[in-house]
Amino acid sequence: MITAQDLTKRYGDKTVVTDLSFTVRPGAVTGFLGPNGAGKSTTMRMILGLDAPTRGHATVGGRAYAAHPAPLTEVGALLEARSVHPGRTAHHHLRALAHTHGIPRSRVDHVLELTGLTEVAHRRVKGFSLGMGQRLGIAAALLGDPATLILDEPVNGLDPEGVLWIRNLLKSLAAEGRTVFVSSHLMSEMALTAEHLVIIGRGRLLADTTVTDFVRQSGAGTVRVVTPEATALVRQLSAPGIDITSDTPGTLDIRGTDAEHIGRTAAAHGIPLFELTPRTTSLEQAFMDLTHDAVEYAATLEGAAA
Repeated sequence: MITAQDLTKRYGDKTVVTDLSFTVRPGAVTGFLGPNGAGKSTTMRMILGLDAPTRGHATVGGRAYAAHPAPLTEVGALLEARSVHPGRTAHHHLRALAHTHGIPRSRVDHVLELTGLTEVAHRRVKGFSLGMGQRLGIAAALLGDPATLILDEPVNGLDPEGVLWIRNLLKSLAAEGRTVFVSSHLMSEMALTAEHLVIIGRGRLLADTTVTDFVRQSGAGTVRVVTPEATALVRQLSAPGIDITSDTPGTLDIRGTDAEHIGRTAAAHGIPLFELTPRTTSLEQAFMDLTHDAVEYAATLEGAAA
């Protein structure tokens, strides 16, 4: 389990993370999301003891990362896959890491096979593609068979087969009861991989919830209603927080309530419905709606075609 308590990090007069508290529990893949500059990498570095918090603390498995006598066997981390001496082979890199913790050579061979690097194990890392380097970083994270995994953008550079592989791997590790904490900018992939979400913006916690609840409660979903008595239904449903629009006569797009409430209201007032279709939003849209005020580098399409 990972616990962050009131984490705050300042660099001079700039505060990158502010009073951030959350818990990552074992048995589920937890996605760590936020716009660029939100403080995700800084938070992960503080959890791993690479950056000292200005205030607050973080523990992994009940103690600070630096307090673990054999950290590779407790926590596997991938923050920067290319931080490997380019003159080393993949095999030698992993052997050197294993030697520091008394990890047997058989485990090195196992993670090379697990990550699909057996055939290139004796090639120098400087010749690796981005995807191969990413696989080596994941192999290093898995080397000590840790109970906790902390991975920053693990699918970066992977081809579709590799993305599917890491998705299934992370879900299987969580199913074994491990703690899996993964950051990513790929919302479509997080929707398929994660069960829980921790979302931050400008260094502050925005959401700590399940993927299902986050999407359902985002307010971005709509219900399409077709009725010959649209005006009457609008009158009965009108309330603070409910947004009703129409693009064609007799058709309503309703936000802020669910299909059950709409159906019961219509039945109670004798309003016939020809269609009542919930249109659930995507994780990507829910994320964009939540973080639109927390984007540090906002782009625009205005003038793009000029």
